Amino acid sequence: METSALQNARYKYQPKLPAILSHSIEEVALSFGEPTASAADSEALAEMFKLSYGKPIASFVKGKNEKIKRPLTVGVILSGGQAPGGHNVIAGLYDGLKKGNANSALLGFLGGPSGLLEDRAVEFTGAIIDEYRNTGGFDIIGSGRTKIETPEQFAAALTTAKKRKLDAVVIIGGDDSNTNAALLTEYFAANNLETQVIGCPKTIDGDLKNEYIEASFGFDTAAKTYSELIGNIERDAASAGKYWHFIKLMGRSASHITLECGLQTRPNVCLISEEVEAKNSSMTQIVEQICSSVVKRAENKINFGVVLIPEGLIEFVPEMKKLIKELNDLMADYGDELTEKTSFVDQINWLDNRLSGEANALFKSLPSEIAQQLLADRDPHGNVQVSRIDTEKLLIGMAEKKLKELKNSGAYKGKFSALAHFFGYEGRSAFPSNFDADYCYSLGFTAFVLIASGLTGYISSVRNLTAPAEKWIPGGIPLTMMMNMERRHGSPKPVIKKALVELEGKPFKTLAENREKWAADTCYQFPGAIQYYGPSDVCDQPTKTLILEHS
Repeated sequence: METSALQNARYKYQPKLPAILSHSIEEVALSFGEPTASAADSEALAEMFKLSYGKPIASFVKGKNEKIKRPLTVGVILSGGQAPGGHNVIAGLYDGLKKGNANSALLGFLGGPSGLLEDRAVEFTGAIIDEYRNTGGFDIIGSGRTKIETPEQFAAALTTAKKRKLDAVVIIGGDDSNTNAALLTEYFAANNLETQVIGCPKTIDGDLKNEYIEASFGFDTAAKTYSELIGNIERDAASAGKYWHFIKLMGRSASHITLECGLQTRPNVCLISEEVEAKNSSMTQIVEQICSSVVKRAENKINFGVVLIPEGLIEFVPEMKKLIKELNDLMADYGDELTEKTSFVDQINWLDNRLSGEANALFKSLPSEIAQQLLADRDPHGNVQVSRIDTEKLLIGMAEKKLKELKNSGAYKGKFSALAHFFGYEGRSAFPSNFDADYCYSLGFTAFVLIASGLTGYISSVRNLTAPAEKWIPGGIPLTMMMNMERRHGSPKPVIKKALVELEGKPFKTLAENREKWAADTCYQFPGAIQYYGPSDVCDQPTKTLILEHS
């Protein structure tokens, strides 16, 4: 494969490690805290995870670790959507294994969890790893969204682990993937299999985090990539003096990306799903917020602007949330019956007697293209695929209608012309920022130490991320500590609890404090492209979210 000058240069970048991992590996020992409890639903989860619930937090300390030099065979899986830095997790894991014992082996299971179930794997060599260091994407072994949930799937995973004589499996993924890791931990233990399971926190959405997982990898790079694009659009709008740009950004359940991009670029309107839900805001009220900015700016002869919209917004609007829940439940129970209806009219008639009166009226009031998108195939968890819903176009249409009413009443005299954008895939496989390159390498190396020390049912943790990398704090957090019960496919399931935007947190409060000024004035910031070389305050800075959370 022909490579660019930048890629060749990135191959040579040596990621930074926390100080304790930078010296003799034999001097990294573990220290344990008190037993832990789950984020919620502790009684149900303790019963479900009888053999792995309540493990203590593991910290790395200087000391003797006799296990660290033993030869190991480890399998690694990339699970779920791509996130910048995944290759460096594998590189850090590989380098750690080889530093511990040159005879250790790392196997990459192909195509995500299905690779483990079907025993499809490649053994990594130094030459293979070197081709992917500090690069974006998951193409080193591919990814997949297979959920390990049936008795047959668990049995297949166990068979592969036995056949390959795996000392451990590392699952690199988000909340659902690491829920898989927790379930696999329990299953292996229940079947007297000594294969350990370790997770790594990945998701550009930023919703896999807590006190001990300060950030999920990929979020930094994705948010900076989108912010560059938004800044470019803001500069273009200010230059041309026209167009309102409605920009939808990835983030199904949480609005962390939209919030971070808002802090980086200062748009005129930045919608946050969690705020919409907390305020019980209707679609009408959301449109009124947008139109208020349009009117204020038009009064100053400014007929352009930027609106940021989180991908999952529509699920947080109370009336839409109720409709989507009813549709999800119906699809879970009668999906085949609905899909047999060949025309949209037949589908509407089928739903007529099955939706509640309020939900049915709302469904019929939606533009047909939006209504049809709500009936599209569900994701693997039984939920509507919000990335396929053109929320940005729906808001443009509603804003046009409202502004026409205001113009007819004389309250608005400007010009409104809008363009729709969706930034998603553009950020998922970008070259990782220095922060993500360092963080991911540290997560992989940390996973090795957890495995070599004999731990299972943990997720790799690296904390103190606003400090220089040598001051980062590596360790391990029990997977069950982050779990609660949620309704999936119509029944309660154990899942890792998603971290939503905290409305009392400093990142959101900073946005809220500036919202009125940004709505009326043009205060845009232009972050520019991600920088890899130069001063540390330009190249190594974490997100504004992390900085504000730690300030």
